[in-house]
Amino acid sequence: MADSPSAERRPAPVQRRGQVRRDAILDAAEALFIESGYEGATLKAISERTGIPLASVYHYFKDRGQVDGEVARRHAEDLTASVVSAVQEADRRSDLDRVLSLVVHAFVGYYRRHPGFVELWLARRNAVLSEVAEEFDMVQSDKLWRLLIDRDLIAADTPALVVRLAYEAGARLLDLAFGDDRHGDDAVIAEAVRLLSSYLGSYAPMT
Repeated sequence: MADSPSAERRPAPVQRRGQVRRDAILDAAEALFIESGYEGATLKAISERTGIPLASVYHYFKDRGQVDGEVARRHAEDLTASVVSAVQEADRRSDLDRVLSLVVHAFVGYYRRHPGFVELWLARRNAVLSEVAEEFDMVQSDKLWRLLIDRDLIAADTPALVVRLAYEAGARLLDLAFGDDRHGDDAVIAEAVRLLSSYLGSYAPMT
């Protein structure tokens, strides 16, 4: 009797086991970021924590950079969802300061809930991680540019570069806020919102 379509789509046990192991490796890496810092989350330490033989760890990830990149990608997707959710809280009547505050605090809230990710994100010690971060930043700044124009919070002819520069400045300030304090320095966070509001406010539509 032929297998049903649903049965054909069902992952084989070995595939499921492989995914479980990959997830365990990534979860262990993130836990080690918190406990031992970026340098302490070696593949050997991950192997010891998970009980997965080191040779098997290398089977799933050829080097530390791939582990870093996969953890970062996983969080980048979740962080994007958090930012989108935050922006949806702002109705069409929200002013620029309100929208920018919501965006910044979406990042802040996520960073505070995921200190392991912050440890990794601030490290950016390899090409894979830098590539993930650059792609994420470009996508987020483009979304912010389109949002602000759509809401008539900045002039329709405002170059994307303007918002990209603002985004990069805000991101660096958040790096500074969480650099020495994984809870985030509230004073620096407040200044980040103020800087963004002042700079982008200069591109508000003419009335």
